[in-house]
Amino acid sequence: MLKHRGFPGRLPGSDLQFVIRRENRKEGASRIIRRERHADRKPLDRRADEAFMAALWAQFGAEPFERGNLDAGRLSWLFGREVVAAEDPFDPESYDALLRIDEARARVAFPAAFGPGDD
Repeated sequence: MLKHRGFPGRLPGSDLQFVIRRENRKEGASRIIRRERHADRKPLDRRADEAFMAALWAQFGAEPFERGNLDAGRLSWLFGREVVAAEDPFDPESYDALLRIDEARARVAFPAAFGPGDD
């Protein structure tokens, strides 16, 4: 499992994690699924999504990236919309799976994650 050095471990001031410490050798990687984001989500959850997207963009930009130690739960809130599979076939239970940011959709959903003048 690739560990993304320099990637934030969690949302500051919260227990919402962005990465995992070690791979699950017994059961394998947790499955990445598409989770629906409803309008009534808590502000903390929305801030976590935006901070995670900002960290993804800062670390990888528009290039494909390996899932590695990125948290499956946090990825699942963005998967299928702002983060998409970068390979076919895509294995949602692999630490080696390649993903990429759908920049157009991500900029609409999380404009602050890209910073001013980053258009």
